[in-house]
Amino acid sequence: MSLKILNKKELATTSLRKDALSILFAGLKAVETTSIVKETVKRRGNTLFIHQKLYHLSEYRRIFVIGVGKAAYEAAKTLESILGSWITDGIILDVKGGPLKHMKSLVGTHPLPSFTNIRATAEIIGILKGVDSKDLVLVIVSGGGSALLCWPYQLTCDDMASITNALMNRGATIQELNTVRKHTSEIQGGHLARLAYPATVVGLIFSDVPGDDLSCVASGPTVLDTTTVKDAQHILKKYHVLQQCQLIHCDLRETPKDPIFFSHVTNELIVNNKMAVEAMNHQAQKLGYDSSIYSLTLTGEARESGKLFAGLAKPGEVLVAAGETTVTIQGNGKGGRNQEFVLGALEMLPAQSLVLSCASDGIDNGPVAGAFADDLVKVSARRKHLEVKTFLDENNSFSFFQKTKTAIKTGKTGINVSDLMVCLGGKNQKRGRILVEKV
Repeated sequence: MSLKILNKKELATTSLRKDALSILFAGLKAVETTSIVKETVKRRGNTLFIHQKLYHLSEYRRIFVIGVGKAAYEAAKTLESILGSWITDGIILDVKGGPLKHMKSLVGTHPLPSFTNIRATAEIIGILKGVDSKDLVLVIVSGGGSALLCWPYQLTCDDMASITNALMNRGATIQELNTVRKHTSEIQGGHLARLAYPATVVGLIFSDVPGDDLSCVASGPTVLDTTTVKDAQHILKKYHVLQQCQLIHCDLRETPKDPIFFSHVTNELIVNNKMAVEAMNHQAQKLGYDSSIYSLTLTGEARESGKLFAGLAKPGEVLVAAGETTVTIQGNGKGGRNQEFVLGALEMLPAQSLVLSCASDGIDNGPVAGAFADDLVKVSARRKHLEVKTFLDENNSFSFFQKTKTAIKTGKTGINVSDLMVCLGGKNQKRGRILVEKV
């Protein structure tokens, strides 16, 4: 696919805006799935190279590819160009799909599970139950896979969706949400590896989790999980989930702890947000800014994190960051955490500055990837009598940025490495430093 900011012409009306979009695009381009897979996975004859490890394809009776998440289709398409007819079969489950010669492309729902996802997961389980020690299974694991890969344990699909929605609306972190998902699933939290045992399994992990905890990416289907049922029970109690969902109880299952199920599993980190942020930092320096990497693990309530971030960049400076904030739903509006991050930042933003936040997958809980704010947005808000507090109270950041015309549109990018943030404090010609926040 062609990666681009679809409404760049409409947005880039000032030099500061042009620079901000240029910095963002550099980050997205650095983690473009097709390029990353080509750099990481190579084949010479019957030998497959993944990072520094090699696999002699002729030693395997069959080769399967399983893919889940928002980077799965793009990654699978590229893998198919590398492996070709070496692939016996495969199923790729993503929020978008397309033609594949040797695998089946299925389109599921996100962020909530659905019967569509369950049916697709059933097909994946069907393949996994048929593999043996003579087979190689390549598993593409990317953000969004927690909702897409869905095989609930002792819960209905509606109950699973209700629990997921309750945790998201109450501001649970991705780690908390995925801990519950692991213990309400029969395929996540290492269960996929258990199902595939004793085949050789290689997990190709596209991390969207701050800190790159591989057991948390898509709820860790190929990774030995260290959380327990007690951890999941504590999270359900903390957020009063059973009362919220009107459930009498929630049966939980322990994740596989026997190391034997993971004895033939190798998990490779293919891409993460550090690669994007380093490219953003480099681009800012090329543009003449004194640029710093603020954080790779920016978390917290979106509006509060935005307020803090907005005031940090001094004139001539740029701060770049990545992470995943949360939104506690209080109103009935539309919008995602990136838009709420920027809306929260707006009133704290110094003059002649700009703050931007963008979902790398292009989907900020709706049809836009994120938004930015600057002096012109403040002027537009005053002229149109847009009260920031009113829009925040209603969690209605989408409507706000539609009215100010500063929402960022990329479409579904096929990338997922968490959210990317930029704060520009105006411009001078100083060259930058790299300062990563200690977290």
